[in-house]
Amino acid sequence: MESRLLDILVCPLCKGRLEHDRQQAELVCRADRLAFPLRDGIPVMLESEARALDETPAAN
Repeated sequence: MESRLLDILVCPLCKGRLEHDRQQAELVCRADRLAFPLRDGIPVMLESEARALDETPAAN
């Protein structure tokens, strides 16, 4: 993911900073403890698509 895009994107819930987890292909909001998936390099910034950080990642 381009760093310029990461600088612009914020969490849709709290408007906080997101971290890129390359290994899991997710954007992580530490404040809300949510991880938003990246699908084909496109962030899916929907709360219904996010997983709680307490959950383990789904196996594909």
